[in-house]
Amino acid sequence: MTILIVIITLALLFDYINGFHDAANSIATVVSSKVLSPTQAVIWAAVFNFVAYFIAKFIIGGFGIADTVSKTVDMSFIANPSHVIIAGLIAAIIWNLITWWFGIPSSSSHTLIGGFAGAGIAASGFEAVHAGVIGIIALFIVVAPLIGMVGGNIITLITFHLIHKVKPPKADRWFRRLQLISSAALSIGHGLNDSQKVMGIIAAALIANSHSQNLPGWMQMNSIADMHDWIPIGCFTAIALGTVSGGWKIMKTMGNRITKITPMEGFCAQTAGAITLFITEILHVPVSTTHVITGSIIGVGSVKRLSAVRWGVTVNLLWAWLLTIPVSALLAAMFYMFISHIC
Repeated sequence: MTILIVIITLALLFDYINGFHDAANSIATVVSSKVLSPTQAVIWAAVFNFVAYFIAKFIIGGFGIADTVSKTVDMSFIANPSHVIIAGLIAAIIWNLITWWFGIPSSSSHTLIGGFAGAGIAASGFEAVHAGVIGIIALFIVVAPLIGMVGGNIITLITFHLIHKVKPPKADRWFRRLQLISSAALSIGHGLNDSQKVMGIIAAALIANSHSQNLPGWMQMNSIADMHDWIPIGCFTAIALGTVSGGWKIMKTMGNRITKITPMEGFCAQTAGAITLFITEILHVPVSTTHVITGSIIGVGSVKRLSAVRWGVTVNLLWAWLLTIPVSALLAAMFYMFISHIC
């Protein structure tokens, strides 16, 4: 039972770090366009991160993304599943902290999945990994930002058409208010998507250990359908608390370094990002909110002219995205070897 407590603690710590690492995703454009102060923005985002729990529980009626993540690794092939999960979580936490420190908006989602898969491969070879699940997740590294980019482009063009006769100061006032709504929607999407990934990891640990240990009832799980309420509540709370803690380094990159953002453009980017996250929630595909909002911002910026997007920054972001899964997988494999050696 002690090792499960360690896993749950590490998982919630990862969710907390995910909150401040990815806080910039939903609030960068609000802050850069001076609609809210940084402090107001993180509180706003944190509230709607937690509101996402009630939407998942009582409106959507389930946690499909958590189910997908829990199936990344087939625990039946692995002699000690707890070591795999601990190694994956430690690797994901370290990579998240490194990228946060350097202000790189990498994907917390793919860090976690890469870590989980890398430790599973180190433990039992490639047969321990569900290639189909990993393949879909990897495919959406490209698909998710493309959906965001196309959506941002289309929404911006429609918005320009609707307001072309409105005087700029009046339009600016409208979109300052509307950005609050779009930011809230994006924060809900962030909460729905990112909180469920850690729920999937905790569920995988409890399911793998339920038959081998005499666990209390609040830890017993045979499938994702048996998930206890304390798991989603804990995960959504942790990510909300992490969001309150900020994430200013990444916010600078997301807010203005990709392209200069006005309130109207911020609204369009956030709306496109939120719609993309809601689509992937329906599809039960865990995606990166970082990738989604970056694609949306690029789509919005490219409407003015392609040169409005700072492509040098964008290429650097792309490298970070591509390296996240293999680097976190390698780190997790190393940690698994170490943990297996000392335990």
